[in-house]
Amino acid sequence: MTIESSFVQPAILKFDGYYDHWAMLMENFLRSKEYWGLVENGVPVVAEDVVLTYAQRKHIEDQQLKDLKAKNYLFHALDRSILETILNKKTTKDIWDSMKQKFQGTTRVKCGNLQALRKEFEILHMKSGEIVNEYFSRTLAIANKMKVNGEDKGNTAVVEKILRSMTSKFDYVVCSIEESKDLDTLTIDELQSSLLVHEQRMTSHVLEEEQALKVTHGDHSRSRGRGHGNYKGRGRGRNRRSFDKATVECYNCHKLGHFA
Repeated sequence: MTIESSFVQPAILKFDGYYDHWAMLMENFLRSKEYWGLVENGVPVVAEDVVLTYAQRKHIEDQQLKDLKAKNYLFHALDRSILETILNKKTTKDIWDSMKQKFQGTTRVKCGNLQALRKEFEILHMKSGEIVNEYFSRTLAIANKMKVNGEDKGNTAVVEKILRSMTSKFDYVVCSIEESKDLDTLTIDELQSSLLVHEQRMTSHVLEEEQALKVTHGDHSRSRGRGHGNYKGRGRGRNRRSFDKATVECYNCHKLGHFA
């Protein structure tokens, strides 16, 4: 398998309701290879009775070769069960049009998907113990699905959503960002970078505090051990020391010679 074909491989079409997502990935890939014009316009067709110059004939042959390469990319990006239904298509444009006609979601399906995604986006919150990168990944996955289904939340809406749904330990960071940044121009990448820096600082502080507690706890344990031994030693010394009871006054009857 070549590097190029392995690059397309993750986009294998599973038909789980996200044809538009696959189509967006494939369009981007074909554009990067400069093959998208073949999808839009097809391969040039020339009538048999037309006499072509060498340059014209060479151009058509080049386009036909490119079309074969583009078809190969599409073949690699399709599940076998789907591949068998489009093998009779002659050009990349024929394959693309057929896929679009068969599998592009209807307006009703898109509206249903969009409603569910809107609700999911609205109730989305950062989980306890979740790291910044994980939360951004979850949020952007939903935003991208909404875009595929016809609604682009836009940069500002995503930034505002993330800021108001962080866990409480980020409260002071969120306040600082809202006061110091213009949310209308703050990009998602900039926000993620800023939150990552604060997360790393918080993690570092927690580790330092834990280390300090361990050191302090160890010192106290050693101190208690030494003090306990000395105290017992002094106590045994006092018990062995003799004294004259005749000079001792009883705390109860206040007479000499004994004590209670």
